[in-house]
Amino acid sequence: GVFLAIPMKRQMINREKLPFPTGMAAATALRSLYSEGKDAVRKAYALIASLAGGIVVGILKAPEGAIVRLDHVLDKIHMRLPELLPTAGYWQINGRQLIGFGFEPSVLLIGAGMLIGVRVCLSMLAGALLLYLVIGPWVISMDAANAMIEGYHFSIPVVGGGTVYHLFRWAIWGGTAVMVFSSLATLALQWKTVARSIKILRGGQAVQPSEVDRRMKSIEVPLSWLVAGLIPASIGLLAVQYFAFQISLWLGLIAVGMSFFLSLVACRATGETDTTPVSAMGKVMQLLFAALSPGNITHNLASAGVTANSAAASADFLTELKSGYMLGANPRKQFLAQFIGVFFGTLAIVPAWYLMVPNKAVLEAYNPPSTNVWRAVAEVLAGGGLDMLPMSARLAIVIGALVGVAIPLLENFLPRCRPYLPSAMGLGLSWIFSYSNSQAFAIGSVGVWLWTRMNKRSADDYAVPVASGLIAGESLAAALVAIIATLIGILHLQ
Repeated sequence: GVFLAIPMKRQMINREKLPFPTGMAAATALRSLYSEGKDAVRKAYALIASLAGGIVVGILKAPEGAIVRLDHVLDKIHMRLPELLPTAGYWQINGRQLIGFGFEPSVLLIGAGMLIGVRVCLSMLAGALLLYLVIGPWVISMDAANAMIEGYHFSIPVVGGGTVYHLFRWAIWGGTAVMVFSSLATLALQWKTVARSIKILRGGQAVQPSEVDRRMKSIEVPLSWLVAGLIPASIGLLAVQYFAFQISLWLGLIAVGMSFFLSLVACRATGETDTTPVSAMGKVMQLLFAALSPGNITHNLASAGVTANSAAASADFLTELKSGYMLGANPRKQFLAQFIGVFFGTLAIVPAWYLMVPNKAVLEAYNPPSTNVWRAVAEVLAGGGLDMLPMSARLAIVIGALVGVAIPLLENFLPRCRPYLPSAMGLGLSWIFSYSNSQAFAIGSVGVWLWTRMNKRSADDYAVPVASGLIAGESLAAALVAIIATLIGILHLQ
């Protein structure tokens, strides 16, 4: 994943200047805290104030049961955030709630929306409303009719003991198709720019290279490093898949090759929306391996793990490269630091895993929702391959693919219409997570838009520091709660 980020950095960060909101927030925080002058001090105060607010929200949102003493305090003062706001479903269908159809009390998402922009965020909100108010209820009604006639199984999964419709477990197929095909269409339309960038990085003579191109060539990661890294990494991945999971070499090659294309999708999604669709990228591989290796759950999950984690690593690294780009850091040195960190991270995570999960009984005591979804998808697809995918989901994939291709084509051939077209990545992402997330993003983006209309100078000066503080504050609080809860769990086990 770290090596796959090399060819994407120049296009997505240098040329397209995608926001990568978390990377932008980190760079803004550093710049505000280390700059001098009155303006810098005021921006630093704004960032620190919003960071404090984010920390408070993060603590009030701490999951119940994570830290017992914190539970006692929040219960005593009646300040647990989900209980103070209407986070439950807005309405019901057939007596069941729609999961995630409510308000998300997350200033992190609102802060990200402030950095992403109105077009992408409103596209996400529009897609979510389309799913929750139109498409979802229609599919549920069709399921109900077919159930009465043929005993047909529901396309929309029902969870929570039969009380909640899990819309985006079904919608993930259509949303992923939009993201994958829009990314591939965008890459195809930009082939000249990509080819020129590769020629410059290889040392070839581009047609009248600019001074910026010449300067960037001296500090960018050479493509020779990409080749030198991918060859042993690919051989290692093939060996692990073959010996540990009995995946044949040709199937392993497909998993490694698909990592590039799905990392491209994940990085573009992260760059535009600050959300890395790891689960969605895994579902693409699960669907593919249901056809290539039908009935084999191990192959299904292992191949998805290769691709999804490569995509996550690429997106994370590009987020850090965005910070470095804004602050004038040397990307080669950033790459070397990241590459060295891979080995230290591996040495740290393996013993940490065994401390957290010393035996199978402890592992089974955990109930991670995302992991359960992966397992459930693998079991369903292994039971009957692609035939187990509901017909409505297959139709959603086809329509999503057409939408994903159509939007980049319209943007390319009708550039004047681009401001009025929805964002393909925003539409796709709105179908792989809950409505409440899309709503929070939209609140942030619309808030900044209104702020800019009322006082553009103030918004230009303080919107990014405020958003950065909100993101950093809630993130720090969530990380602190998770670390303390993990330490308590380890000490309890010992």
